[in-house]
Amino acid sequence: MEININCDLGEKSKHHSNKHDPDLLEIVNSANIACGYHAGDKETMNQVVEISKKNGVSIGAHPSFNDLENFGRERMNLSSKEIKKLIIDQYEILQKIATDHRDKVTHIKPHGALNNMACEDIELSSTLAKVISDIDKDLIYLVPTGSKMEIAAKKLDMKIACEIFADRNYEDDGNLVSRKKPHALITNPEEAKRHVLKMVQNQALNCHSGKQIPCEIDSICIHGDNLSSLATAKSIKENLLENKLNLKPLNQMEKFI
Repeated sequence: MEININCDLGEKSKHHSNKHDPDLLEIVNSANIACGYHAGDKETMNQVVEISKKNGVSIGAHPSFNDLENFGRERMNLSSKEIKKLIIDQYEILQKIATDHRDKVTHIKPHGALNNMACEDIELSSTLAKVISDIDKDLIYLVPTGSKMEIAAKKLDMKIACEIFADRNYEDDGNLVSRKKPHALITNPEEAKRHVLKMVQNQALNCHSGKQIPCEIDSICIHGDNLSSLATAKSIKENLLENKLNLKPLNQMEKFI
């Protein structure tokens, strides 16, 4: 069985250090790169693209609300036209840098509050899906499994990779537990390892209550901005390989070729 490990990277900001990015890029298969709107800058984008190419890691844009102050985690109500510009501008910023390295952006994954809002709102998720599909039909759209983002993307017959979160707990409705709650994050690498393997093998979400929700799982996200990210990534990768799972960059998975 094929599976992908992705990580949000290049997120240097007052909220987060990117010092572990080079080490994480030796572990993960695909990188979601901040495009300067919630974190990062051209220097960090160049660094992540360069190291990703060297390590055979596929690269993706990680577009966000234009909100450096709050790391893209505050909700904003924007028009469809504003959302379209937001996505296209950030994709083009990263694609230009990728081209300079003779590489290409092969997937897109929205960040933070934009992603959370689209999971709940079919109108916003439809806007995002349409914009990304119009940019390039071959772009892989990385979305939370079971979300309205997945539903909207399927209506457009997009290349969809459904992801779970290694370091986050789930509510009974399949949404992530709010970061405002004490049990939102899974910081123990051993706990994250067990959490991930159970979900991948069962193709189901593990809810904090113990409930299981059947779903499609193509990719596992490890957030690069947690203190335990590096240890968690190593533990999860080793465990997946020990259990005979085949790790691939998104753009090399059989379902997308």
